[in-house]
Amino acid sequence: MKIKTRLSLYFTLISSGALLLVLVAVYVAVFSFFTADFYNRLTDRTNLASQLYLKADELAADTIIQLQQKYLDKLPEEVIRIYDRNNLSAFKMNHNIYWTKAIIEQVRREGYLEYEEGNRKVVGKSYKDNQGEFVILASAVDENSQRRMLMLSKITVVLFVIFGTGLFFAGRMFAQKALSPVDKIITQIRSIRSSNLHLRVSQVKSKDEIAELIDNFNRLLAHLQNAFELQQTFVANASHELRTPLTSIMGEVEVALEKNRDSAEYKRILSSIANDGARLQETITSLMELAQVDLNYTQAKLTSVRVDELIWELEEQWSSRKGPGMLKIQLASLPEDEELLTIPANKQMLYIALNNIIDNAFKYSEPYPVTLSFEATAAHIKISVSDKGPGISKENAGKIFQPFFRANKDRSIAGSGIGLYITSKIIELFKGTISVESEGKGSAFVVEFIKTITLPKF
Repeated sequence: MKIKTRLSLYFTLISSGALLLVLVAVYVAVFSFFTADFYNRLTDRTNLASQLYLKADELAADTIIQLQQKYLDKLPEEVIRIYDRNNLSAFKMNHNIYWTKAIIEQVRREGYLEYEEGNRKVVGKSYKDNQGEFVILASAVDENSQRRMLMLSKITVVLFVIFGTGLFFAGRMFAQKALSPVDKIITQIRSIRSSNLHLRVSQVKSKDEIAELIDNFNRLLAHLQNAFELQQTFVANASHELRTPLTSIMGEVEVALEKNRDSAEYKRILSSIANDGARLQETITSLMELAQVDLNYTQAKLTSVRVDELIWELEEQWSSRKGPGMLKIQLASLPEDEELLTIPANKQMLYIALNNIIDNAFKYSEPYPVTLSFEATAAHIKISVSDKGPGISKENAGKIFQPFFRANKDRSIAGSGIGLYITSKIIELFKGTISVESEGKGSAFVVEFIKTITLPKF
């Protein structure tokens, strides 16, 4: 069953249930009113009989009936009896309806009594005057109320069926209108394949659960797109990057085995093999790192990471590798609020990203030191890594974050061309940006995380 139909049924059941309760309440109220009104009319007859009985010695029984018919509407099968202190009927009426002594005594005790007896309603009233204590009982059949209640029940059923049907179609219409954005989302999702993961679902104007669903789905698509790109890059380039140094090593070995050579030539060949082996090792390490990033990209657990503490860990590592002072840390005036120094990220992956930037800077800056500047404000966290290398041309600056791109075509500087690509993907995962600035000599890689400003609640 589709959501639209299910919502329509829920809406119809709830609304029809409420309508049914209202109709039942109206039915009970009308029934109670008709019943009370009929008892009141019987009570009026007992009152009239009690007043006329004061002159009973002057009036005949037929006179009481004539007055009653003159001033009160005739009730179906109406009966009135007056009983004296001996529970004997005061008038001889032309009907065969009598009441038992128990009923008469009960009226005498309670003063007033109303009840139903078969299809008749009965009102009894005790009356006292100077002639003694009497009991007046009036009874009739409530045919009009029964007929009216039957008509009301038919009208109620018809109204319930009509309104129930109308509520279903109205609910169907509103459900279709409310879920129309979902139909558009489904149409767009159907067109998304692994070959066009760059497509996104169009956002809706309203800021409701559907908009939240679209945001999360687009975020999932972004993760899948990056994961696919990482995987495709690994498959497409791993074989090439591994084959090149292996081919060089095998060629050097074959040359060495062709004939005996002097020690200097063997040293040259072994040195070449060692360089190719180191290059191969670095490539394998980078590819494994790329595979690890690919594995963790969509399932990285985010925590609050203190960026300043991470920077000091990097400074300690590079001081042991390059010597004290080779990685210079420059801190701007830091905020007192520690929350402004944190970002939601995965510490291990962020460490890899920043470490790759610093490693790349040392490759081009040696023997000069590398400078890391850190700034944290309420608006952003900014990290800049500067080197004193030859710089990067504008043409290469736009390609520096592509996989396996090497700015030095002569490969005079060791590297696999994967580190900065991995870095850019990690920074992007944590909602940050990375850019390179280079003017002539030296380059600066700038990483920035924009803080989400939370507006105060009023």
